[in-house]
Amino acid sequence: MARKNSEEVRPDIQAVLDRTPSSARVGAGREIRKLPSHLMEGEEVKALASGLYGKGNGLLTLTTHRVLFTYEGWTNSQTEDFPLNRISSVQWETGMLLGKLIIFASGNKAEFTQMDKANGKALADAIRMNIEATASVPTGTSTPAQATTEHPRESPSAPDPFEQLRKLGELRDAGILTPEEFEAKKEQILNRM
Repeated sequence: MARKNSEEVRPDIQAVLDRTPSSARVGAGREIRKLPSHLMEGEEVKALASGLYGKGNGLLTLTTHRVLFTYEGWTNSQTEDFPLNRISSVQWETGMLLGKLIIFASGNKAEFTQMDKANGKALADAIRMNIEATASVPTGTSTPAQATTEHPRESPSAPDPFEQLRKLGELRDAGILTPEEFEAKKEQILNRM
């Protein structure tokens, strides 16, 4: 079903749709149309992809505050969210044609299958970067995108900064991060070196 006009779509959602291949959102038309009704005030969409979870094929959305799964069926719907500060890790697995995203949050494991490989990996990387940014947000700061400094982690298993910079560049190139977010996060990583 075609949209009546492009003014009906929020600018942040339209920007993500413009840079997301149609193969990454197959079967998620209803969810995309209803996405604004699931978002909180001030919450912005950063990335999205379709995938199979629970009752059916739906939309997995990364926002400034959470990862949100929505499924809008003909007779039922399902919504589940994973606040970024509750996600402990993300795992990405690929098969021959499609991939699987696994989110570990608050002791639970959620598996999203039948995801477009390229877009699913970009989404997994974006979630990882946002989890790290959320973990480093000073008290009183409302979103990861607003964080300008990161507290160094005293951990022997700290992530490789060169690998983080490479992934950060991929997220910028994929359009998931704005140039401002890229520069802020790059500066945080370089300051830890």
